[in-house]
Amino acid sequence: MQKVIEVSQYEQERGKPMPSKLHGRIQLKLGTALENAYGNKYSLFSELSLNLNDWDSVPDLSIYPKMEFTYSEDEVELTEAPLCAIEILSPSQSLQELIVKARKYFSYGVKSCWLVIPLLKNVYVFSSPDDYQIFRDTQTLHDTVIDVRLELSKVFS
Repeated sequence: MQKVIEVSQYEQERGKPMPSKLHGRIQLKLGTALENAYGNKYSLFSELSLNLNDWDSVPDLSIYPKMEFTYSEDEVELTEAPLCAIEILSPSQSLQELIVKARKYFSYGVKSCWLVIPLLKNVYVFSSPDDYQIFRDTQTLHDTVIDVRLELSKVFS
């Protein structure tokens, strides 16, 4: 007998898994740590809608080269790939789904992709679809592609 998986209204409307309390907390702390350390060098976004050659995606966080903002003009989605896409595993997602998504990001020009695994307090930093490093909560993450260093103890505390 096949198991029926119910998809929440949130997931139907947004086309992405429902985040959890832990997911939301890590997303906030990671975004804040990145903004505090690299806000002068990069433009960082949370939940930014991307349309990359007709592939729609909404990474939890994305890192772009520094850009100017005009508050009287807004954009609903960007068509330029970020330098780095960051995805945080949600309870309703599989790791396989995130790995497939990371590979897709690279095929559209993303230079670096982070997969955050909250329950293990690990971050997988991919520099290509098949090349990655694993950083634990007690380590300093170093993304050599975008030259970012981040103490993960600040994110997972």
